[in-house]
Amino acid sequence: MSFQNNIFFQKVRDYSVSKEIFELHHNPEYDLLITFPKPSIEKLPSYYESEDYISHTDGKRTLFERMYHLIKNIALKNKVKLINAQSKKGTLLDIGAGTGDFLVVAKKEGWQTTGIEPSEKAKGIAVNKGVKFAESLSSLENNSFDIITMWHVLEHVPNLEEYIIELKRLLKPTGTIVIAVPNFKSFDAQYYGKFWAAYDVPRHIWHFSKTGIEKLFSEKELRLVEVLPMKFDSFYVSLLSEKYKTGKMNFIKAFFVGLKSNSNGKQTKEYSSHIYVIKNQ
Repeated sequence: MSFQNNIFFQKVRDYSVSKEIFELHHNPEYDLLITFPKPSIEKLPSYYESEDYISHTDGKRTLFERMYHLIKNIALKNKVKLINAQSKKGTLLDIGAGTGDFLVVAKKEGWQTTGIEPSEKAKGIAVNKGVKFAESLSSLENNSFDIITMWHVLEHVPNLEEYIIELKRLLKPTGTIVIAVPNFKSFDAQYYGKFWAAYDVPRHIWHFSKTGIEKLFSEKELRLVEVLPMKFDSFYVSLLSEKYKTGKMNFIKAFFVGLKSNSNGKQTKEYSSHIYVIKNQ
């Protein structure tokens, strides 16, 4: 897996934390975008140090945060329904567990749950909810999970190839990986361009297409079996994108752009975000 012969795509600002400008480079072989320069391992945590980084907090200070958590609760039920359809209830690993709500719901449904979360702040909130964490992926045994989930996490990992190899190692022979990532080929991505909130540079290092996901995992003998839309994401991302573009949240405008994105997705099969269901070959 090599990412060479990349082509400049566009410049994008980090609107949420540093305000720095980064470049996106397109890799034609995998049809993905790569954030450049990629932050060093030492500096990367500083880009997450914001009270507004919503997945690391249970805050409901604003209308936007309250709406986020309302939609999140609906999404949690859908996520558990999805994993229930993939396997009999067994062992579940959620990488990037955040404040632990998905694992709380899954545990109530009968799953044996383990989380991985680098943010000590988010992990502390989750531990208080009864969530069990592993220290690292390397501390976990081979072939130990029926389901591995990464909800908007794969785009954050610095060492993509190493991570996919680890996923393969941890998965049972009959296991399933469920990955959700933004889709830079969606209507809302094209509409907002450099203001598209799901670029979220430099926290999002990789920006995937369906082609890229299928190729990356097939090289490690993992098979893409299903692609599902995340229809709520178009509204959430459009709302943030409006804020980045105009300086304010235009709820009505964002709603119609999100609606248009989902309508377009029905025709093109390119939604704002996708869920990829991946199995051992």
